[in-house]
Amino acid sequence: MKLTTRGRYAVTAMLDLALNGDKGPISLAAISQRQDISLSYLEQLFAKLRKNDLVASVRGPGGGYRLSRCREQINVADIISAVNESTDSTSCQGKGDCQKGEACLTHHLWDGLSHQIHDFLSGISLGSLTEQNEVRRVSERQISAAEETVVNAEALNL
Repeated sequence: MKLTTRGRYAVTAMLDLALNGDKGPISLAAISQRQDISLSYLEQLFAKLRKNDLVASVRGPGGGYRLSRCREQINVADIISAVNESTDSTSCQGKGDCQKGEACLTHHLWDGLSHQIHDFLSGISLGSLTEQNEVRRVSERQISAAEETVVNAEALNL
């Protein structure tokens, strides 16, 4: 199992939304700036997250995105699945046809690992991540850096 950029970025963006969503809808531009993720990439991810009912869009001035349910009810496995990632560690995508149409010698080992990974990620909610001190410290640092960037940009335009 290899978690690709798509899965990592989706979890990162959703965690950013969970941490900052108390202030109202969050723009993808704000997430892009804080997390250093391309805006166009975030648009693609959020289309999938919205389709899977993990986020809702808010239109108009001050619009953006918000979580579609409370952060305790959204787990990391939900996010990864929503962006078409897999926690499958088998070479046959879990079908059991890895060796000439039959299960290979280690199929059950890798299949068991896949289930362990999925169970582990299912047990971690955005709410539990937002409560971690390290996560909060990183978020505060990112917010400060983003605010400093805005102040510096405004100073250059004067």
